[in-house]
Amino acid sequence: MMTETTQLLELALGIARQAGDLLVHRPATWELTTKSTAIDIATQMDHASEKLIVDAILKSRPEDGIIGEEGANRESTSGLTWVIDPVDGTVNYFYGLPGWNISIAIKDKSGTLVGVVHSPTIASTWHASRGDGAFLNDIRIECNDPVSLERALLATGFAYDVKDRMNQIEVVDALIPKIRDIRRMGAAATDLCFVACGMVDGYFETGLMEWDLAAGSLIAQEAGAVVTTQSWRGLNLTIAGGPSLHSQLSLEIPA
Repeated sequence: MMTETTQLLELALGIARQAGDLLVHRPATWELTTKSTAIDIATQMDHASEKLIVDAILKSRPEDGIIGEEGANRESTSGLTWVIDPVDGTVNYFYGLPGWNISIAIKDKSGTLVGVVHSPTIASTWHASRGDGAFLNDIRIECNDPVSLERALLATGFAYDVKDRMNQIEVVDALIPKIRDIRRMGAAATDLCFVACGMVDGYFETGLMEWDLAAGSLIAQEAGAVVTTQSWRGLNLTIAGGPSLHSQLSLEIPA
């Protein structure tokens, strides 16, 4: 007999795959709206994906709450809230680059219970439920650990607000002489999942929102990684990696 957590996970996986099927059919023309800055865009497909996800959630679980990047927010009366990013990596999606994903998490009073990140263009679906490990395409995964700083391959992203990039560049300048290399994927949830399955060793970025972090953080943590978000120069700085590398990265960030 399936537990409620298993049922929630199966529902989240099914909804993420439905949204992926919608999104892989990219439109011939784009309708763009701006969000926090002129660089931070949403397309008609972001909104279409969010509508599909919200409608599917409410059809099955009308008492659950929702937090969505594109504004589909509602209070929970069940104790459960879905945290959704209908297209994480919209700029990748807009340009036809791979790695964008659909990120869906479910949280209760104790934190994130279920996380799903579905990235159709790289044939990858990650999932985790609290206390039950992390999986890529149904195969259990673990982060790389231990990893020394000089051998670390790191992922990062840059802020949409160009003023914040000056601070981010200081972090890159401090780290780049001391590590193996840096990769820039373009989607935060994918980066966190890459940490989870060892495709990169660690990840750092500022300015992530709850919908960027919720699913990917649980997946990374269930794969053995440490994921923290701290205040740094008026920004929220997220660092993810295996325990040994996370400690080293935290010490290398400029004050």
